[in-house]
Amino acid sequence: MFNFTDIIIQIVYFFAAILFIFGLKMMSSPKTAANGVHWAGFGMLLAILVTFLFPNMHNLILIITAIVIGSIVAWYSGKKVALTAMPEMIALYNGMGGGAAAAIAAVELFELITNPVQTMPMTTFVLAVGGALIGAVSFSGSLCAFIKLRDWLKKSIYFPMQQMVNMVVLLAAVATAAAFYVYHTPVLFIAFFAISLFYGILMTIPIGGADMPVVIALYNALTGLAVACEGFVMSNMAMIIAGTVVGASGTLLTQLMAKAMNRSISNILFARFGATTATAVAGTMKSMEVEDAATMLNYVQRVIIIPGYGMAVAQAQQKVWELASMLIDKGVDVRFAIHPVAGRMPGHMNVLLAEAGVPYDYIHDMSDINNDFANTDVVIVIGANDVVNPSARTDKASPIYGMPILNADHAKQIFVIKRGKGVGYAGVENTLFYNDKTRMVYGDAKGVITKMIQTLKEQE
Repeated sequence: MFNFTDIIIQIVYFFAAILFIFGLKMMSSPKTAANGVHWAGFGMLLAILVTFLFPNMHNLILIITAIVIGSIVAWYSGKKVALTAMPEMIALYNGMGGGAAAAIAAVELFELITNPVQTMPMTTFVLAVGGALIGAVSFSGSLCAFIKLRDWLKKSIYFPMQQMVNMVVLLAAVATAAAFYVYHTPVLFIAFFAISLFYGILMTIPIGGADMPVVIALYNALTGLAVACEGFVMSNMAMIIAGTVVGASGTLLTQLMAKAMNRSISNILFARFGATTATAVAGTMKSMEVEDAATMLNYVQRVIIIPGYGMAVAQAQQKVWELASMLIDKGVDVRFAIHPVAGRMPGHMNVLLAEAGVPYDYIHDMSDINNDFANTDVVIVIGANDVVNPSARTDKASPIYGMPILNADHAKQIFVIKRGKGVGYAGVENTLFYNDKTRMVYGDAKGVITKMIQTLKEQE
């Protein structure tokens, strides 16, 4: 029978999916990323509104209340969250998506308990269980990543036969789901979701902080896959397309991030990153006063700035751009070099520099700028560590061996702005800091850059 309302719903869903894809495409460039978020958000708004046209909609008060509360919380947290806390917020929100997909699956599967005579086709059941398992793993794994990014869990957790235990837990979840298909008991229902959530935790706790950008991208892909599975279960085109697009883009991003570290995804998930003992570094670190470093900047022609998590912690991006602007006004060629895994999430440094108003023409990826370091007078490293460590090229005992790095050591002079002598996420000493061309400028990044600016102004 011809149903005009259903046609309208499907047309709007299709249009919303186009907006999702268009928005995601725009997010691939820093210049258009903000507009991409707006377009994708508008698509989501359309998809939510048209959903109310479905016949036999019930619990409208609960639905609207949940939307209002969620919108207020998201709006407030989005406005108030510091950019240094953005990685954990991304992990948290990504986990909410996986949890939502798992909740949808739970509702579909729970009907087998409340209505024992009801049957579910095997294909539909497999998709529902697959979405539930993947969504639950993404939910608990993302929450665990959030806790690690917040430094509430500072160490990675290892125990004997860890991977074997993880495999047993995963197989137990699958076996419990198979048993539920036959018996439809509440105990099996609860056990399946509990085991799935537990597996997400087990999967994440051994992964170190240096790998968190890759893990966040991976769980983003899993969330999209879970949503797509539940879209097939509910015959919802918007969920199928949106979930597939997110899953595919998240998978591609995960692969790109892993490639940037020259490591396989399996190595990131299952290897004890940092367990290998790196070779001891000979020599000493040589420090320099902030005023002396600033004075040297009066006599250079080319400068490359390498931002890292230390810049984010100090919220120094505005001051860094102010310093760069002063040098540019003096005729100095200033550029920013970004490593793909700098910071704690994909694009972390790009977001900070964009927030500071740095024009995109000054920001360069590693592949575009790496050959230019040899002709650079001064490289300023701000809080970055492992991504400039030459041990990645030379020390086969180092856990970061083989990871592509920024060629900061090829420059004529290196200034490293760092709060102390601590190591990076990989837990190894950075041989760049012991290089004869390197001078350590100790202190909070914002304070050091501010003093550099003051010194340059006084010397004008």
